[in-house]
Amino acid sequence: MLQTLYDYFWWERLWLPVNLTWADLEDRDGRVYAKASDLYITLPLALLFLIIRYFFELYVATPLAALLNVKEKTRLRAPLNPTLEHFYLTSGKQPKQAEVELLSRQSGLSGRQVERWFRRRRNQDRPSLLKKFREASWRFTFYLIAFIAGMAVIVDKPWFYDMRKVWEGYPVQSMIPSQYWYYMIELSFYWSLLFSIASDVKRKDFKEQIIHHVATIILISFSWFASYVRAGTLIMALHDSSDYLLESAKMFNYAGWKNTCNNIFIVFAIVFIITRLVILPFWILHCTLVYPLELYPAFFGYYFFNFMMGVLQLLHIFWAYLILRMAHKFITGKLVEDERSDREETESSEGEEAAAGGGAKSRPLANGHPILNNNHRKID
Repeated sequence: MLQTLYDYFWWERLWLPVNLTWADLEDRDGRVYAKASDLYITLPLALLFLIIRYFFELYVATPLAALLNVKEKTRLRAPLNPTLEHFYLTSGKQPKQAEVELLSRQSGLSGRQVERWFRRRRNQDRPSLLKKFREASWRFTFYLIAFIAGMAVIVDKPWFYDMRKVWEGYPVQSMIPSQYWYYMIELSFYWSLLFSIASDVKRKDFKEQIIHHVATIILISFSWFASYVRAGTLIMALHDSSDYLLESAKMFNYAGWKNTCNNIFIVFAIVFIITRLVILPFWILHCTLVYPLELYPAFFGYYFFNFMMGVLQLLHIFWAYLILRMAHKFITGKLVEDERSDREETESSEGEEAAAGGGAKSRPLANGHPILNNNHRKID
């Protein structure tokens, strides 16, 4: 049974154009080709990335935060209350008005005190400013190094300037060591992001981030299996070109350098729009959709790769919408906020003011958040 499934999975017609077999991609005459077994190394490398990240955040990001005067905000802790704590953990973090009244009777507190307790308790669970800064520092460092390394890998290649050469001789295209390590390191990093996403700072696009990481891992892996390596290097470098700008903007925001943060964010928005909504669909996608059909009939791998590229493009449109909303607020003089995250609640709220006025319709404020202070992925 397992052998049958294995044979079906690696059937040449799924992965390779017609009249080509895996035998055509066996190493010979000093030429080396991409193999699925090469990717086994990415899982231990992902664990190594997590270890490196731990020490980086401890010995590099934390001293850097102190140097930039990243200050923690003092938070008032919710007093111990078993009744409210049990509801918070089992039923929800934002009780409705009827639930507030019931909890008020059960705990012996006023409705206003119950709402204040839940605000403080929610704030306790929110990640600290230092945690956000350290995460942004780690991603900034990787994305910047990856972008520089990626450009070094592809800038001297003919297909960087003429995309028809991406498919020249496909799929019998030998691989060079720089391409191998570029792929292994990028894929390992995205595995590490997927492994750590549950413990990283969460934001409103948490599900989209998971979809992005999974789609990226599938795309990188599939492009390696199907020898789409040249196209893959172009796509990875394109994505890395804007991500380090976003992470640097977050770092300056946490340090309180608002003008620097906003200026970098505007540069990031411009680069993101150009790379993700112009170059990617009109150059890269055109390259992967049109040029291959000039050389061979469409096969499953062709459709699957471009479908996954379409998923990424939809995510880019979603994130571009959020970015443009933030840019609009900046241009119109309003505070630039990250549309994907929530802001820490204050002791004074509309709900309390309504309660003070005797209103029975008081509610805790909806969540909101300062600019760019939550975890990213590769906006891809």
